[in-house]
Amino acid sequence: MSRRGAGPDFIEALARGLEVIAAFRPGVPLMTLTEVATATGLARPTARRILLTLRELGYVRSGDGGFALTPRVLDLGVAYVRSQGLWDIARPHLEKLVARTNESSSIAQLDGSDIVYVCRVAVPKIVGLSVQIGTRFPALPTSLGKVLLAALPADDLERVLAEPSRSGLVPRWQPGRAERDVELREVRARGWALTDEQLAIGIRSVAAPLRDGSGQVIAALNVNTHTAETPTERLLEEHLPLLLRTAGAISADFARLEAVPHVTVAV
Repeated sequence: MSRRGAGPDFIEALARGLEVIAAFRPGVPLMTLTEVATATGLARPTARRILLTLRELGYVRSGDGGFALTPRVLDLGVAYVRSQGLWDIARPHLEKLVARTNESSSIAQLDGSDIVYVCRVAVPKIVGLSVQIGTRFPALPTSLGKVLLAALPADDLERVLAEPSRSGLVPRWQPGRAERDVELREVRARGWALTDEQLAIGIRSVAAPLRDGSGQVIAALNVNTHTAETPTERLLEEHLPLLLRTAGAISADFARLEAVPHVTVAV
């Protein structure tokens, strides 16, 4: 995150505060003042003032020799999801899909070269990677990410993939450009994507695009399985048709929501 904006309206203090929040990576729930300052490149007095401000606002707590985020930080992400209207529309469809497949289902959107989970209905199964709303993974080795990347124009694709991942995860599959392009062409041609242990061992999933009323891809929906339980044939023959119908239903509902006139009434 750059703390130097391009225009006169850029607020560096706000950028610094957001950078401090982002410094708390997966697996690092507690950080000392020195660790926060080092991770952000901020001077210790500056980092301290920001942490104390965030503590006063309820986003950070202190104790046990360091600082930790509080659940209130989730409000920032939930505000985004709610503002899009996607969760309210998608949830009943995801619940039906999960009930029929007995597998977890999620919706994600692109953020740089990563996907970020914005909706999820899970079943209690042991998987190699923990996923919740706000989790990010490198986009390319995931079925969700392949769908989203395949929808980008060529120039945008190169720009997005040039950004470093902020997930902290090193995927198993790291293709060269030629292999990557072949994979994304296949996704465009068939309208869905499969990943088979390309992100991590034991994870196999299939994903389809979600579109707005103009046909633009706005997110992706998946069914996620464990390789030891669900063979590829079952995933494609049984779960994929259900996934595609669900993606179509969510897209249709989202298009209808967009078509409804929004009127602001002064009170």
